[in-house]
Amino acid sequence: MYSFDVSGMSCSHCAAAVTRSIQSLDHAAQVKVDLAQNQVEVETRLERAKVAEAITEAGYPVTASRG
Repeated sequence: MYSFDVSGMSCSHCAAAVTRSIQSLDHAAQVKVDLAQNQVEVETRLERAKVAEAITEAGYPVTASRG
């Protein structure tokens, strides 16, 4: 599991955009977005860098990652 600190997420639309972007690369990915903490947790077979890239491409910069 990977955990990312993400800047700029503020609503359910933001969460949906991040989730769609990740799941476009791995349909089986489990994505949990915590808007209050600006964090995204992802269970996936993708490499961490690919997940971070997908989040950034959705319009939300990754500021830190773990996992």
